[in-house]
Amino acid sequence: MTPTEIHPTAIVDPAASLGAGVRVGAYAIVGPHVSLGDGVEVMAHAVVHGHTEVGARTRIHCHAVLGGAPQDLKYKGEPTRLVVGENNQIRENVTLNVGTVQGGGLTRVGSNTMMMANSHVAHDCVVGDRVILANNVMLAGHVVVQDGAILNGGAGVHHFTTIGAFAYVGGLSRITKDAPPYHIVEGHPSRVRGVNVIGLKRAGFTDAAVQAVKEAHKLLFRSDLTMRDALRRLKVDFADVREVMELVKFLEASETGRQGRQGEKPRGKSP
Repeated sequence: MTPTEIHPTAIVDPAASLGAGVRVGAYAIVGPHVSLGDGVEVMAHAVVHGHTEVGARTRIHCHAVLGGAPQDLKYKGEPTRLVVGENNQIRENVTLNVGTVQGGGLTRVGSNTMMMANSHVAHDCVVGDRVILANNVMLAGHVVVQDGAILNGGAGVHHFTTIGAFAYVGGLSRITKDAPPYHIVEGHPSRVRGVNVIGLKRAGFTDAAVQAVKEAHKLLFRSDLTMRDALRRLKVDFADVREVMELVKFLEASETGRQGRQGEKPRGKSP
């Protein structure tokens, strides 16, 4: 069993839970309500505090801060949580905040993600598996990023927005509406540009599935049909294609939320 290694200058609270093979670097800080899984590495000057759980083999690079208080004036010090999965790369100066009571009390990050330098995940966000947040990506509170999505450098995402599975968000984009799965979205403000064909093929989607998504895209975003009529047609023509049905479900949910954001639905009617 690999021994735990704690640098003499690090501060690790005795109440913290450390798995086998955890390494804590110089001047790093680990708080009393923190749980680090087997093989987690906390590098020099990083801080892990709050009620935070980090899964096995995640690497937390220099000056990252996990479990900080939400940047939300409603937060009054409640013991809300941050849960991070396994095998994540959390690079320099990344910040991940705990949740708020109003948002369910939990910020969650999946497994096998890459969060590049200076990216920020705010309170009550849910980030899926195999997600990439490039440098300086900013997720406001209550954002959902589904599995396999890639957000490029400097993209900013409005609170209560959902980024669909395997979506590709262009750098410096301003995302104020849900980004549909399997699509490229970019701009200021953003709009759908096309299907993320390269990303889908790299992720192992079949040629038939990619072609079906491309045909759905044409009906939704390149035809004279209204969104509602296009969705109805897709339900008939592609009823047996899982990827298209997931796209339909996503867009229907977005249509029912405020400002095209399905995360807004629990907040009630528009003013």
